[in-house]
Amino acid sequence: MDTRTEIIDLEKRFWQTMIDRDVDTAVGLMADTCIVTGAQGVASIDKATFARMMKGGKWDLHAFWFDEIQVASPSPDVAIIGYKVREKLTVDGQKLTMEAADASTWVRHDGKWLCTLHTESVLGDPFGRDRKAA
Repeated sequence: MDTRTEIIDLEKRFWQTMIDRDVDTAVGLMADTCIVTGAQGVASIDKATFARMMKGGKWDLHAFWFDEIQVASPSPDVAIIGYKVREKLTVDGQKLTMEAADASTWVRHDGKWLCTLHTESVLGDPFGRDRKAA
């Protein structure tokens, strides 16, 4: 399997773990510490913290679709994927659809790809003018 296909498959498998609440598989796909960025800020998350987040989250992911997928492999053991994602989810009991631009960096350790960075940017006006004031 070529690197592009392998990385796309890994990224989709990781998303599927969110639907299935498959904590063991999700944790097995991430590096010991993964940097995560998004609307809530920046965090370095270890496997135990991520497992707690998955088990205790007040959200349910029902479906996801990728579009405009880009994959780059600057070296044999590093791969970067970026894509638009559409998510159907329930958060705090409210159903919603969200569109975002996501990216992940995968690094091969002992022959196995592990996610070391994941970012998510909610799509919309780049200056946030389409957001409601709190």
